Amino acid sequence: MPADERVTRSTFSGRIQPIAARRPMPELPQRIWSDDDWKRIQLGYASRDMDEKWDVFTEGEVVFLHRSWTGNGTFAATFAPVDGGGWRIDSAVVERDAERYRGTDDVYDCVMLELVISTIVLGESATDLRTKLVELTRRASGSDAPAGLIQHSALGAALGLLADHSGTAG
Repeated sequence: MPADERVTRSTFSGRIQPIAARRPMPELPQRIWSDDDWKRIQLGYASRDMDEKWDVFTEGEVVFLHRSWTGNGTFAATFAPVDGGGWRIDSAVVERDAERYRGTDDVYDCVMLELVISTIVLGESATDLRTKLVELTRRASGSDAPAGLIQHSALGAALGLLADHSGTAG
């Protein structure tokens, strides 16, 4: 699928499953996305192979983030325009069915939502967010797993995506 072609729910041939146990997210990313970012976010992202973990599409002002293998909805974020330009996440819900998403930490969910949009959809390196993801994962698991393994487990082949979008591996 060309990078400038819009991804829609129908792109996924019925594999998309709604969030089963919706929980409002009390922590939201504070980032203001530019109008150009919002245009790109609206195009969405369809995973291209098994190493990619996320599918993203937009309906109106709601961005849906689904796991690519299962089609299960994980996040739904409602964007709103900001006075003076740009867009921000006004509200969001996260999956809380433990069979579908193991996340239970509000800060982790906030970081993960912003990371998927930033790295997968926009192709940004998001180094600070990646570092935060690794710290939160290590703290929650008590593990000292390599940063690359943690990032790949959560984001998929994001480093390869960065090369596709920006010409560098981040």
